[in-house]
Amino acid sequence: MAEVQVIALGGSLLRPEEEEGRQIWFSRLKQMIVHLEGMEYKIGIVVGGGAPAREGIALARDHVNDERRLDEIGIAATRINATIIQQVLAQVGIDVAPEIPHSVSDGAQLLREHAVVCMGGTLPGHTTDAVAVALAAEAGGSGCIIATNVPYVYDSDPRINPDAQYHESLSLEQLATICGVGEPLAAGASAVVDPVAVQRAMDDSLGLAILDGRDMDRLENAILGLEFEGTMVTP
Repeated sequence: MAEVQVIALGGSLLRPEEEEGRQIWFSRLKQMIVHLEGMEYKIGIVVGGGAPAREGIALARDHVNDERRLDEIGIAATRINATIIQQVLAQVGIDVAPEIPHSVSDGAQLLREHAVVCMGGTLPGHTTDAVAVALAAEAGGSGCIIATNVPYVYDSDPRINPDAQYHESLSLEQLATICGVGEPLAAGASAVVDPVAVQRAMDDSLGLAILDGRDMDRLENAILGLEFEGTMVTP
């Protein structure tokens, strides 16, 4: 039986500022997925909205005061980003599902039929982290990889607190305390891991690996179950 791995891919990873960085990142992503497909892995990739989602929500916020409607704008951006990844992988012959599923159950079904499924958000109030954890649970994965633009989970925001301490390992309960489980994020807001995703991981006893997805070696090592630089979160 093929091993299932699900990656929550931060939308910011698709758009590093330097053009050379973008080219290298996409090339490494393609190489990694080709390698994993050859090893008969099943890979779910749930892509965040990044800058397009934030910009779209900011543009509409003065005219739309319903958070669910604003979330729909963010969800549309995640699906555009997922389509970019889907088409990049399809171009090199990877068996990627030809559609972007709009529900976790559809994503899990497509993952049974294809080597790779790319998707974005599903419902208002559910970030792509939460969708990725739900997909891992429904598709039979043992955990979920959160690939973002920070290397670890910190005890406070390192951009604000220069003395913030990072963690190489945590329990889900410890992560829940740091992320504030029970406090959903507003449309367009972000945290190292969405509290709803952490709660779902706790409910389904799924481990999480949180790492800097700009470094493809870290991401591939986590997928393969090898040591990686980042934070391992255990049930």
